[in-house]
Amino acid sequence: MIHFSHVYKTYSGSVHALKNVDLNIDKGEFVFITGPSGAGKTTLFKMLSAYDRPSSGSVNVAGFDLGRISAEEVSIFRRRIGVIFQDFKLLKDQTIFENVALPLLVRGDRPNQVSRRVADILEHVGLSNKANQRPEFISGGEQQRTAIARALIHQPGVLIADEPTGNLDPNLSEEIMDLLERVCAQGTTVFVATHDLEMVKRRKKRTIKINNGIIVGDSK
Repeated sequence: MIHFSHVYKTYSGSVHALKNVDLNIDKGEFVFITGPSGAGKTTLFKMLSAYDRPSSGSVNVAGFDLGRISAEEVSIFRRRIGVIFQDFKLLKDQTIFENVALPLLVRGDRPNQVSRRVADILEHVGLSNKANQRPEFISGGEQQRTAIARALIHQPGVLIADEPTGNLDPNLSEEIMDLLERVCAQGTTVFVATHDLEMVKRRKKRTIKINNGIIVGDSK
């Protein structure tokens, strides 16, 4: 599902963000990636979501060669993945329903299909009663669940989450991680970047450690 082979990423000024990264993640795996700030996690995530390309080596995700992917193929690829951001990135002038529906509307789904799918996913994440609210009127945990619903609305094979609990208190963090584990149990590959090492220990999932652009640990 996710395959990195001898991946290097070098930015201007000889900044080596990734150095000879080899990584394989199978369909349906739940994987944490940890490391200090500047270790290379963000660069890795940009590679996974086709927002950046390797300087050398190959990156394959969900059957797409992301080092050679065309502009036309990028939009198709991004329908196969879901991305969750630490700061939610919700549209403030749109309701929860409208935020979650956006990916389906962009790809041209029929309105009745969109309504059914959004209703189903909001029920799944426990937000049916918030559908007509705007983000500013719901809690941080509810905003993050909205972001997760939006990422899942098109039923992606891969879900990428960048510090999904970074702005939440411990109880809400556990709630969000429970939800991501349920998503994984249904067959979605889940890849989570986090600084919360205590949570990682509690969850007992495969954990990849990165430092200075190098994979320095990979344990289950």
